[in-house]
Amino acid sequence: MGQVKNPRRVEENEALAVGTMVKGSPQKLNLVAGLIRGRRVEDAMNVLQFSKKAMAEDVRKVLASAIANAENNHNLDVDALVVAEASVGKSIRMKRFRARARGRASQIIKPFSRIRIVVREQEEEA
Repeated sequence: MGQVKNPRRVEENEALAVGTMVKGSPQKLNLVAGLIRGRRVEDAMNVLQFSKKAMAEDVRKVLASAIANAENNHNLDVDALVVAEASVGKSIRMKRFRARARGRASQIIKPFSRIRIVVREQEEEA
């Protein structure tokens, strides 16, 4: 009875957001996630804003959600946040079929990915 129903999965100075159904392969999503790992959130948002990769828009939304969670739910200073972790994994794979020559069919696989972004409040360095 005395246990907390939903314990925090991250530290006290961290906040997280998860995007579960990002259209595209995990390999391509990981290229975009690599652009923001370890950066300050302000720099990361600018990198994603001007990236030519199509998935950058979805990653930017998840990062904005993590920043909002840090500010509103955990009372962290937005100006001191850095992207501590940006991990990518597989989600579902939609399977479709395309008619081919001589009465055959081939499979088309449309992958989805998930991304987990953790932002951490870092002390200002003098």
